[in-house]
Amino acid sequence: MAAEGISPAPEIFAPGVISATAHEAAPAFTRDGGTVYFQRSSAAQSTILVSHRVSDAWSQPEIAPFSGQWNDMEPAMAPDGKSLVFISDRPVQSGEKPIKSYYQGDEHIGGNVWRIRRTDSGWGLPEHLSAIVNSNTTIFAPSLVADGSLYFMSWNTQANHFQIYRAQYRDGVFAAPVPLPFSDGKNSDVDPAVAPDESFLVFGSGRVPKRSMDLFIVFKQNGAWGEPIWMGDTVNSRGSDAEPRLSPDFENAVFQQRTHHADHVSPQPGAGKDRSHTVAKLG
Repeated sequence: MAAEGISPAPEIFAPGVISATAHEAAPAFTRDGGTVYFQRSSAAQSTILVSHRVSDAWSQPEIAPFSGQWNDMEPAMAPDGKSLVFISDRPVQSGEKPIKSYYQGDEHIGGNVWRIRRTDSGWGLPEHLSAIVNSNTTIFAPSLVADGSLYFMSWNTQANHFQIYRAQYRDGVFAAPVPLPFSDGKNSDVDPAVAPDESFLVFGSGRVPKRSMDLFIVFKQNGAWGEPIWMGDTVNSRGSDAEPRLSPDFENAVFQQRTHHADHVSPQPGAGKDRSHTVAKLG
């Protein structure tokens, strides 16, 4: 799949309903494409909403049953649809304060990965993933693949950049996360969106030839990741492009476009209010 072959030009997704006037991000679709969970943020709060496709339109979003109290963001659906992970600053223990993160010399809203599982009556209660995954409070942008392994981004305090990590899932437990070979900390790499079979990955990066924060795609061949490919100026705007997510058929990327330049895409609520969901066809 060549970057030059990505077409047509991106379109705004569900304008006025899902792509509205706030900071909407990270759409997570059910397998049939009939329901989408996504993040809507203001300067004060980030909440996960849910919308359903009715005929040819999307319903007015409502607060997801597992969200609304804490800063919740970046939902990601498991390929089999049986679980969903998301980022939250909610405390691990009842009665404690929300977690905080620290990077670029400032305090920010914290991020850890939580998981909910689908039951016969709906979603179960949120579960905090183990300390193997949640080893710090700057864990953002989770993405699940077919074998249950987890990709995410986390701040590297030595490199002063975000890097993309993968935690292998086997026999019900996660192994220690390792950075991807092309994400070496020389530039900020953010928001991995991974095909279920791990054949390709779309992510945002500040690497060359970016004009701000741009989208790149990387392919895996013979078990090894190749070199990231810039997705071209058909997809990437003159501003910031990041937070990609894959459609249920894995043929489209839904991502955020920001109209002005930014060298770093913040996962914080209210960051980039001038963004909108856009859709680009892959190949």
